Amino acid sequence: MPSGGYLRYVALGDSQTEGLGDGDDGSGLRGWADRLAERLAGQSPDLRIPNLAVRGRLASEVRAEQLAPALALRPDLATVVAGVNDVLRPRFDADAVGGQLEAMFAALTGQGARVATLTFPDISRITPLARPLAPRVHALNDRIREAARRHGVVLAETSHHAVVTDPRLWSSDRLHAGPLGHARIAAAVAHALELPGSDDSWTRPLPDAPVPSGLRAAGAELRWLGSFLGPWLVRRVRGRSSGDGRRAKRPALLPVNALAEGPC
Repeated sequence: MPSGGYLRYVALGDSQTEGLGDGDDGSGLRGWADRLAERLAGQSPDLRIPNLAVRGRLASEVRAEQLAPALALRPDLATVVAGVNDVLRPRFDADAVGGQLEAMFAALTGQGARVATLTFPDISRITPLARPLAPRVHALNDRIREAARRHGVVLAETSHHAVVTDPRLWSSDRLHAGPLGHARIAAAVAHALELPGSDDSWTRPLPDAPVPSGLRAAGAELRWLGSFLGPWLVRRVRGRSSGDGRRAKRPALLPVNALAEGPC
């Protein structure tokens, strides 16, 4: 971390970085990137924090729509987190997605920014019905590690810790972190960046919770199918995305105290 602290932190990505699962569109989304910005502001009171992330975006779309605006803002710190939406598509190419991420890593680090990213948890441990997607997540994580290593990108290895698949960290749709999950992601990235006051407490498990009976677990799976997977499949068939018509929630350089003023 620079001795004077970071002055411009730009977040690129999809729904997780936008903050889905941590607040709502009416009262405003917080999310791990905003939580990280609040930590950074403790050391850097002059920090400005655009958040360019938009839900539903593929890695190629993040690059096409967000990279140029991010570079124009001249960040000294940037986070790039994308690829899960690609994993969910019928045709997934880990090398192609990794290439999109690496291009963003290269452009941002080449301009002098410190860049951070993270690996993704095994979603089959969160949603058993997603078991066929596990090899895709593992392949994507491997590409992220390789690209991060080549470009000196700070990597938060969230995939290595069992707590990241604890259902209590996830929202009811099982695709987005809940408030506790977003807090853990922010802590993981802060730890990877070696921010003052950060540590590995984010890796520690939550207190034991009762294990649901087989019948209750089966009921939860059926409710999830009807409430979340079904509508998601309908959107895919229709060629629609949750991010259609949406723009970045905070495209301009704003101070951290603007986060408390609601959605932009």
